[in-house]
Amino acid sequence: MKITSVLGFDYGKKRIGIATGQTITNSATPCKTISQVNGNPDWPAIEAEIKQWKPQALIVGIPYYTDGSESQMTSAVRQFCYELEKRFKLPVIEVNETLSSQQAEELLKTNMKINKHNKHEIDKMAAAIIVQRWLDQHSP
Repeated sequence: MKITSVLGFDYGKKRIGIATGQTITNSATPCKTISQVNGNPDWPAIEAEIKQWKPQALIVGIPYYTDGSESQMTSAVRQFCYELEKRFKLPVIEVNETLSSQQAEELLKTNMKINKHNKHEIDKMAAAIIVQRWLDQHSP
């Protein structure tokens, strides 16, 4: 089966950024940011996004240090991937997310001032960057 639509995740300890992606248009779009609930993903909110967008695969950004070694977050994100696959029975594709949040912040800074009240904008933009990286590797 050829994947044409995906939902991407930028997993963080406080928030999870979500973005959609379409291979037809080769574009990623930031969607929303979901807050963690007592340190755990808000599974009902994630399920609602999956039901709304009906993706054929889920893309998750895996954090590595710039030298390619694994960070403390890497195992937490891998656990999130495992849970996603188990709960939603969709393929989960890992994408190296190194520097995606910094890239997202740079993109957003040109249009807005980033502060503690709109940090969630970075999370969903980072998710879109992660999805775009996957699309760029898989475009025809």
